[in-house]
Amino acid sequence: MKFAFGGLGPLRAKSLALVAGALALTACSSDEPKLEYVERPVEELYNEAVDTALEGDYKKAAPLFDEVERQHPYSVWATQAQLMAAYSQYQSNKYDEAIGALDRFIQLNPSNANVDYAYYLKGLCYYEQIVDVGRDQKLTRNAMETLQELVQRFPGSKYSRDALLKIDLTRNHLAGKEMEIGRFYLRQGQYLAAINRFKRVVENYDTTDQVPEALHRLTEAYAALGLHEQAERTAAVLGHNYPGSEWYQDSYALMTTGANRGTGSGEGLLGLGLWVF
Repeated sequence: MKFAFGGLGPLRAKSLALVAGALALTACSSDEPKLEYVERPVEELYNEAVDTALEGDYKKAAPLFDEVERQHPYSVWATQAQLMAAYSQYQSNKYDEAIGALDRFIQLNPSNANVDYAYYLKGLCYYEQIVDVGRDQKLTRNAMETLQELVQRFPGSKYSRDALLKIDLTRNHLAGKEMEIGRFYLRQGQYLAAINRFKRVVENYDTTDQVPEALHRLTEAYAALGLHEQAERTAAVLGHNYPGSEWYQDSYALMTTGANRGTGSGEGLLGLGLWVF
């Protein structure tokens, strides 16, 4: 039985090696090609599928792994092939098919030694589809939730560290979406709506890079509404937590001189003609 992995990109080659290698230890769609049914030994089928994946032909490899399960559904290789088929779909950028296969694997094999990898791979399927903050962030939320489930269920997993890093990035991305909407409301003079968005960033995404600007924008919005006490309090929080931030310098200038330096995004209240006393 052969599991020699080489010739792939460093990240995905390592991923394939982890999956197929782990499975070896465990064992000791419409445009895909249609396979003619020819009954073959399970080891022969599985090794052909692995070889095909190593050659980089993941579209062909996926149905080959499916064939292992189809011909030998009660063998130990069938379980292995389920995960490898999902991995091949992922490598082919067929994320929906991969997610469906991974959900099936997780449901059928909740105690499998590789179920943590199944969660990780599912999270990657969502993560790699994340789009810019100007678009819907459903995939970002799905990625975050899936990776959080991995970390919660398998805190000692070797995939948890990378999952935590990606969770931080998804949270920052979601906070960025809230900031974009909040800035839009601020430009339109819809201050209460803007405040709700900025407060959501501060309360729900407090570890992200978006918080200093959110506090500054809150200061601006409160000031525009004539709520000077709230504006001063928010600016003080910003100064206490981010004393060296350019956003604090903007808020300080706003509260002391009624001017906004606009060093951040150039959307200060002074530039919009919104500063009032």
